[in-house]
Amino acid sequence: MITEAATVTFDKLDLDCGTTLAPVDCAYETYGTLNADKSNAILVLHAFSGDAHAAGEGGWWSNMIGPGKGFDTDQYFVICANVLGGCRGTTGPGSINPATGCPWAMAFPAVTIADMVRLQKMLIDHLGIARLLAVAGGSMGGMQALEWAVAYPDHVLATLPIATTARHSAQQIAFNEVGRQAIMADPDWRGGEYYDHKPPARGLAVARMVGHITYMSDESMREKFGRRLRSSDEFEVESYLKYRGYKFVDRFDANSYIYITRAMDSYDLTQHGSLASLFENIPTRFLVISFTSDWLYPSYQSLEIVSALRSRNCDVAYVNLAAVYGHDSFLVEVDEQTQLVRGFLASTSKEAKRGRP
Repeated sequence: MITEAATVTFDKLDLDCGTTLAPVDCAYETYGTLNADKSNAILVLHAFSGDAHAAGEGGWWSNMIGPGKGFDTDQYFVICANVLGGCRGTTGPGSINPATGCPWAMAFPAVTIADMVRLQKMLIDHLGIARLLAVAGGSMGGMQALEWAVAYPDHVLATLPIATTARHSAQQIAFNEVGRQAIMADPDWRGGEYYDHKPPARGLAVARMVGHITYMSDESMREKFGRRLRSSDEFEVESYLKYRGYKFVDRFDANSYIYITRAMDSYDLTQHGSLASLFENIPTRFLVISFTSDWLYPSYQSLEIVSALRSRNCDVAYVNLAAVYGHDSFLVEVDEQTQLVRGFLASTSKEAKRGRP
């Protein structure tokens, strides 16, 4: 698999909040080879704690991207970019504010899912790709995929929103707010001005622990941990959550956690009209996937999207996969998902070759 990592710097990016970021970096990785007519490109979009490293060793979706896998890099050119507001190469609160020479911290402007997609569109234009074969992502990545379909329908042949929603419910916002409050309650947070000091590791670890609980299901936690003890005074589930929490601290920025979760919470595809009206005359075809045990992004939220698409006679297929791993199912339960994605991309490629407009 041919893999490349790069960063491109753009002169400016106009944000929904009315601010202009100038300049702005976008870190990305690519896998496979772009064909001569640049018709085999797929943009994969990561969930909020992910980054551009989607495939290969340590890649967050390496079981889905690669030779012979769901996103087959022997056939497709796969692109993944770190989102705006992130902390893995793309401009975010930990980046240097050119006006001060110091990290932006909480002076960084508010960003939205639409802003993230706008930067991705600039990257795709930079790569000389006029139309993507597909955009795909789970969780927050699915929000970005939906935004792509609505904002740039003529530049995307197919959209794969997985385990996602068109807007957060009160419960989803509530869990994100608990995480943000955990970070801001850490004395080391210093109002976000911690870059020359000790980071708010305890608060960020707790935020990740809370988040990780929501990614699993009761059944998967029961099978993995039950009530087994790791030591005389610690359950295995306690030890696991502490490990996941403090492992997360090593690779993620607390301020990015705050900014990105706020972008997720503020996202509402219906703010400019009903879902059905937004999908009016969209030529993009859709494969929507949800999972039966996902209680963080329950299947009814995917069904709302599917119903709106069907009401406008859009080309949409929907599958609610039986799974036991909760929201994490889109990352770990890949056998059926692989077959679905492989078949959907193959049929999309055939339509593209037949000259579908």
